[in-house]
Amino acid sequence: MSMKLSFCCLLAAGLVAGCESECCKGQHKEHHQAKLQAQAKISEADARVTALAKVPDGTIKEAELEKEKGKLIWSFDIARPGTKDITEVNVNAVTGEIVAVDVETAKDQAKEKDEDERKEKKDKD
Repeated sequence: MSMKLSFCCLLAAGLVAGCESECCKGQHKEHHQAKLQAQAKISEADARVTALAKVPDGTIKEAELEKEKGKLIWSFDIARPGTKDITEVNVNAVTGEIVAVDVETAKDQAKEKDEDERKEKKDKD
């Protein structure tokens, strides 16, 4: 009987620890984003205007504030009519200047998605 009770207690403790660590990861991500937001001098709305000026017929599908190659950037994935390609426009979040413009094919996007999923899975483990 005590063996079953010990096992149940260990199992319950493991479940609680797992839930807490997932909660902490979410809080860490939010804290990280808040730190990035505090460093940004250019708002997302202003950066959107800059990005869409490069792809005037496009629609922003995803926006993210991130550090890339040591620079704080707003990264926008912009879809264009008539193509499955995505134009990624990176706007410096401190100066407002365009840092990069890249066209990603459907194949590039799938590869990036796979890499992101692997990284996410690794971070969870």
